Amino acid sequence: MDHQEIIPNLFRTEYRKIVSVLSKRFGFERIEIAEDIASETFLTAAQTWGLGRIPENPTAWLYHVAKNKAKNHLQRNALFEGKIAPEIKSATSDLYDGDIDLSPENINDSQLQMMFAICHPSISQEAQIGLSLRILCGFGIEEIAAAFLSNKETINKRLFRAKEKLREERIEIAFPEPAKIEERLSTVLTTIYLLFNEGYYSVSQNKTLRKDLCLEAMRLCVMLVENKSTGTPQANALLSLMCFHSSRFEAREDENGELVLYDEQDTNLWNADLISKGGYFLNCAARGDQLSKYHLEAAIAYWHTQKADVKEKWENILQLYNRLLQIEYSPIAALNRTYALSRANGKEEAIVEAEKLKLEDHHFYFALLGELYTDIDNQKAAQFFERAISMARTQGDKQTLQRKIDKL
Repeated sequence: MDHQEIIPNLFRTEYRKIVSVLSKRFGFERIEIAEDIASETFLTAAQTWGLGRIPENPTAWLYHVAKNKAKNHLQRNALFEGKIAPEIKSATSDLYDGDIDLSPENINDSQLQMMFAICHPSISQEAQIGLSLRILCGFGIEEIAAAFLSNKETINKRLFRAKEKLREERIEIAFPEPAKIEERLSTVLTTIYLLFNEGYYSVSQNKTLRKDLCLEAMRLCVMLVENKSTGTPQANALLSLMCFHSSRFEAREDENGELVLYDEQDTNLWNADLISKGGYFLNCAARGDQLSKYHLEAAIAYWHTQKADVKEKWENILQLYNRLLQIEYSPIAALNRTYALSRANGKEEAIVEAEKLKLEDHHFYFALLGELYTDIDNQKAAQFFERAISMARTQGDKQTLQRKIDKL
């Protein structure tokens, strides 16, 4: 990897760390200052390093510059005079140096605490995901706008309003009280789950799969699992689910970036290591007596990593979908359950169940009907595929559906 690839990746990784630590130090009231200091640090790096002149330890260099910029800001900015200037005047430079702690332990704690602050129920889920992408993942405004099929102005306004709301609510960048961790963790897990889903079935940048979003969601979940207070069975189940899904990434796209359907995937491309990790985290999720949707979806994803196409596999998937729909109904789960029914009990029974759903605002619904009618009534199947194409949001989906028609 050359410096042109190293620098953007390094900047994104270190941006989120520096912003989290400085935001914890300044509080939500001055989170923009933390973002400005981080941005100034990377601008200085880009100007100083030049073409290929990267320091021997670029991370340490960035931390040193960020600390100096933060100290300079605190010393000169009148906004902090009443609260922080007295501390600066009375502290030695060595003591103050330790106040901006960029150690791995503090970075990790700061990011976890920021995660809980951002995922506060006082702001919308869209805002939670947007702030997570910006602050915890280091994504630029243009990248976030692309993920939401929006524009920079709209995203900037949304993030500004979310920050203002968090300020008004006086949300601290800290772990919730022990009694409230489980309640607040539910919102955090939902945000990570939605972030992963946005990557797993993406409509942004005309891509079907955005691995960058999925990997960021997994990174955030790993942080939760590794912490004693947040490494709950639900967190482990969510990480298990993401490992199982990620194990099939390389088989899910062809060389042109087009979607490869499950039945057509080259199972030799499935990642055995990620499947093994998924099994490990699913075992960790088994402690306790609470069954969440993440447990059931992880179990469904597990069965999809089993290569043998046998009736037992689809019967298990069908029963898991039955339980999942009892816990939390969703149209996509209902459609997936009907597909599993067709594989377990035959297409005729599945067609009856599918037509009861009447999910006519989902292109997946018509795609499923097209699949179920294939080889039973190919003319009808083609009509359903055509309707699905007219509603599909990405070029990849349209091409996949067109291939289905061409095969009839």
